[in-house]
Amino acid sequence: MGLSTGIRTLDDALGGLQSGRFYLVAAAPGAGSSLVATAAARTSALDQHQPVLYAASGLTRADIAARIVAAHLPVDYRRLRAGRLTPTEQDDTAVLHHHLAQAPLYIDDGTDLTTDAIAESVPDLPGLGLIVVDRLQTTEDPRLPLSGPAQITDAAQALAHLARTHELPVLAAVDTDDPHLIAALSLDITITLTRDADQIHATITERDLGPQATLTLHADLAHARIADLATPYAGPTASAPPPAANLHTPAQPPQASLQAPTSPPTDLTPTELAPTAHTAAPRRPLPHRTTASPPPEGGYANRDYSYFTDMITRAVDEALHDHDGDVTAATETLVKKAVPNAMALFEATRVGGNYEHTVYPETLEFLRKKTKDGADEIWEGRHNWTNTHLTDALQNGTHPPITVNALDTNASFLSAFKTHLPIGALIHDPHGGFDPKRSGIYRLPARPTWHHPDLPDPIGNRREDGPVLLDDATIRLLIRCARLGLCEAPHITECWTSGASEGLLEKFRRVLTEARTNALETDDTVTVEYIKAMYSKFTSTIGESSVNRDIRRPDWMHIIRSQAFANLWYKSHRAHSNGLTVVRVRGTDELHVAGDWRRVFTEGRLTTQMKQKDQYPLPRKSAR
Repeated sequence: MGLSTGIRTLDDALGGLQSGRFYLVAAAPGAGSSLVATAAARTSALDQHQPVLYAASGLTRADIAARIVAAHLPVDYRRLRAGRLTPTEQDDTAVLHHHLAQAPLYIDDGTDLTTDAIAESVPDLPGLGLIVVDRLQTTEDPRLPLSGPAQITDAAQALAHLARTHELPVLAAVDTDDPHLIAALSLDITITLTRDADQIHATITERDLGPQATLTLHADLAHARIADLATPYAGPTASAPPPAANLHTPAQPPQASLQAPTSPPTDLTPTELAPTAHTAAPRRPLPHRTTASPPPEGGYANRDYSYFTDMITRAVDEALHDHDGDVTAATETLVKKAVPNAMALFEATRVGGNYEHTVYPETLEFLRKKTKDGADEIWEGRHNWTNTHLTDALQNGTHPPITVNALDTNASFLSAFKTHLPIGALIHDPHGGFDPKRSGIYRLPARPTWHHPDLPDPIGNRREDGPVLLDDATIRLLIRCARLGLCEAPHITECWTSGASEGLLEKFRRVLTEARTNALETDDTVTVEYIKAMYSKFTSTIGESSVNRDIRRPDWMHIIRSQAFANLWYKSHRAHSNGLTVVRVRGTDELHVAGDWRRVFTEGRLTTQMKQKDQYPLPRKSAR
């Protein structure tokens, strides 16, 4: 018996998915071919622990993950996607996502997915047991290489060759049941599906022998799956409990943020991997449905985030154990794993969310780096400001000497996670304007003017003529300044936006904030440094980075960074409004003021507090 399709009746007729054979599941749109593909992938990876490469053409990893969760628990698919799960279902789903983050399911949802790219990925996945292609599309789409009648024919032949040469079962879904097209493909085995209400009729045909069997299956669409007719609501097959899952995972191909239990060679580097393998997380089986108890009162905002903070704690404990308590070595190890672990935690916190964000939208030209180490065209409000009006007066003796307190903002990028992020791909509006329910990138015909010598310019120190491209956080700061009467409202002539949410990173932020607070209370320096690496590297790698293949949102990166700059500006304005003298503002976290700062800000290391790093006199005494 070969690998299971996840449907017992189909397994009995096929003898499972056999090595070296290519299986085409053909059905009209909505008749279930994609659900067969998902069932085969999740069953092989979750129940049989076999590495699976899931090549998703036209689908995102979020689509696939939602179908896997709905079918495996099971939970209602529509309520899952709409974010209307019960508290118990949310807990169960979060647990499953945590286990999924360990399973050998590699999802490639890159827009440049081709059969060559699929073939190039195979050597990088040791022990690969199954390739699933979901799906071949009959309607040609210039953005999808695996679409169009001619491309389907070539792809099917290439996938059949891939199965034979690598001795692997390959299963592909195609969105047509046209008998002429299917016959013209002349493939090993074709499974043609036709749907009749909640029943699906599957005809199995072999190339040289003709039709071999016709089966009747149950279309359990409420749970995004196809099941045996006799047991339409059966849960996943129980298997031996998996090892305890940790946020820490073994060394893997960097783009496989869903890690496999069987590790590829530890010397595998990103340049050795197929460049198109943008994977969502491979996932570990959940042996049975787990019902979590109601969350206790307490925690951040009276919500219990212990499940998520425990992911961080387990990773730290494992690193310390592996290095025999060596704090330095454990910290270095955790910092190296910060990107994949942060992405796994972020995905876990998004389970049951109200929105499914787009992971890999098309990158607009002005968001692309012009060189490998260069920058794109977005202008962030980076601060490098000195109160020259004051320093000049100090130098010429018209202002008495002052004592300056150099203050530091704690975890500035973490606090900046609370910002309005675009949910989907950015859409161009040539008429411009600002809608507070949307977020994105905005074009202004010229740099806004600023005439306040005692406060930093909200958009930084850059001085360039002509139009400027600003992100949402900077635009909202300018609008706030206009309402305060400090400048004119920004004149937006063109914009690229999507519907926005301030909550996309909110749960992620709260979890990291709570874990950081707990670590500070216990003087746990390892966890503090680990969390710092997670939120800072998350911010820096979600744009164009080979280190993070799970998401490509340069617009998010700019908005988060600009929100950190904006937050520092708000602090400088607060200081000025409360009688302090603002002397310098640097980057995202450095604020130099003269005066009793402790009556304005609370001293401490929490994200809502400020700490003093230095104190110095101005003017500085010249050395003799």
